[in-house]
Amino acid sequence: MLTKLLSRNTCAECKLCCIFSRYNILDTPILSREIRQKCEQLLPDIKFISKGKESYLFRMDLTEEQDLFSCPLLNPESGCMLGTEKPFDCQIWPFEITEINHKIAITISNLCDVMMQQPVYILIDFLKQGLAEKIFSYAEQNPDVIRPYDYINPVLLWKHEKF
Repeated sequence: MLTKLLSRNTCAECKLCCIFSRYNILDTPILSREIRQKCEQLLPDIKFISKGKESYLFRMDLTEEQDLFSCPLLNPESGCMLGTEKPFDCQIWPFEITEINHKIAITISNLCDVMMQQPVYILIDFLKQGLAEKIFSYAEQNPDVIRPYDYINPVLLWKHEKF
């Protein structure tokens, strides 16, 4: 979805979007029921926690020794085990669907150095070429994917803006 801005090789080398600290553990991808079922087929011992009515997060048990956790679907050599069927969160990352004062916005994670080096107008123009509509439509149909604003990541577009 983002290959016009971010090469697959760059992402494959980085994998930062698949690694979580104990402080952002709830930023793991939000999974639909269908994606959860695929995950269970791939990894029968995997555990989940509910997030809303029809969505799930991976359950990652914290220990004193661990500060970083990899997504259970991350294969270090080949990337995501789900391939092109990965969760919507993963497909659009580093863009995120965020709620700010009861309004929906698209923000960009400051963890992605490559995207943060892009001028903001390039990112906004890219979103306006169709991706923003897909993101907002998905969020409307799947409100569990909307995350509270973290007051860190830049806001790029608001839902009410015209494209």
